Amino acid sequence: MDVRRLELLRELAERGSITAVARATNRTVSAVSQQLKVLEREAGIPLTERSGRGIVLTGAGRMLAQTATDVAIALERADALWEDFKQAPRGEVTLTTFPTGGQMLLPGLLTAVAQIPGLVLIATDQDPLHPDFADLTPDFDIVLADSPGMLPAWRERGLTVVKLMEEPLDIALPEGHPLAEKASLSARDLMGETWIGTPLGFPYDRILRQLEAVTGVPAIIGQRFLDNGIVEAIVAAGHGIAILPRFTTRDHENGLVTRPLSGVRAVRQISALLRPDRAERPSVCLVVEALRDEARGVLAQHPGR
Repeated sequence: MDVRRLELLRELAERGSITAVARATNRTVSAVSQQLKVLEREAGIPLTERSGRGIVLTGAGRMLAQTATDVAIALERADALWEDFKQAPRGEVTLTTFPTGGQMLLPGLLTAVAQIPGLVLIATDQDPLHPDFADLTPDFDIVLADSPGMLPAWRERGLTVVKLMEEPLDIALPEGHPLAEKASLSARDLMGETWIGTPLGFPYDRILRQLEAVTGVPAIIGQRFLDNGIVEAIVAAGHGIAILPRFTTRDHENGLVTRPLSGVRAVRQISALLRPDRAERPSVCLVVEALRDEARGVLAQHPGR
């Protein structure tokens, strides 16, 4: 079987439609369809089937798509060994991130990569409302994502997941709030408070749901905002309290203070998501290791917090 046709089948498994595969591989829809038909003839059994107005992979197609991933990993590994033999890692590495992850990690990461001759990091940020950052892995070498932990969908997709750090989520209060006198806050301390919330499903909002489960009392949501800077300003102005990430919240600088939660696990995991074949590239490995160093540096700047 032709490796290039196997790669098209893999792209179909990842992207879900022939149109998306054609767009991503700079081919026409008819060219992609023709190549998949040739692959199906080579395989001797149906690899796709109709589903509504589109097509989906059969069981055999999914198995062969996984084989295509294994082939891609083997090829990347072979290329990596050869490149390591010839020269130091170089070339472009693409990375995308959610906003606060970029705020924490990108300044130092860009500085570190700039010291490596021949290696260029192209970094972008994404709307944090993106449903699943894993969907971005076909288009970027490294995707930074935050989550409560290792998501089953990431494992099912066969992604390489590099855990970088865990960041505590704290309660943000306006300066002078009576609860600011406490060293830490329990769920019951927060009953009856007005919350400045975030969109449903965000890590911060999931913590709020946990607090409701502990107390049995629905949270009072005054407003919901996506941008952490807006939430900080609204809290500082005395319109409510909020759940915010510890390392990027500007407490004691803009009229608010933060306190840790007790009795509720309030953390988010920050991870690098990669396709397994791209994880074999020396240049990508180098950037991931620099990300690990940067995450360790962030944690070292906040000892005991």
